[in-house]
Formats: sequence, structure tokens, C-alpha cells
Amino acid sequence: MPVNESITDSITQTNTKVLGDTPASAMGNLFMSSSQALGTSAYGGANDQQQAQIVMQAATVQAVNSMMAIGAAVIGRASEEILEKG
Repeated sequence: MPVNESITDSITQTNTKVLGDTPASAMGNLFMSSSQALGTSAYGGANDQQQAQIVMQAATVQAVNSMMAIGAAVIGRASEEILEKG
């Protein structure tokens, strides 16, 4: 049974279009996944910096508190020695 040439021509054109669109679709998918990965990475880096800043601030506060406590302890000890001798 012969098939009309316009039908076979139409199917051939459709197949050619699908094959022609495949590389563009593949690149689009690659770009989208790469963009998602880079965006997530940038978010993670900013979040890590924020958390590190909080830790550094807490460490600074603890260091200052330690220095202030040492000064008070030295003054207290010196006062105690003065009172004992006096």
C-alpha cells in the first residue's frame, strides 16, 4: 500500500525538528542546573560568613569578659593583701 509523499515528508520534517531542538534543550537544562547550583553555593557561602561572624563576636565578648574578670581579681587580691598588712 503506497503512502502519500506529503505524509512521509511531514514525518521527516518533524523528526528533523526534534533532532535539531535536542542540543538547545540539553544546553538549556545544563544552564538551569548550573545556575541553581551556583545560587545555592552563593547562599551557603553568605550563610557561613554570617555564622562565622556571630562566633567571632561571641569569642570577642568572652575574651573581654575574661580580661575584665582578671583585672577585678587582681584588684581584689591586692586589696586583700593591703587589708591584711594594714
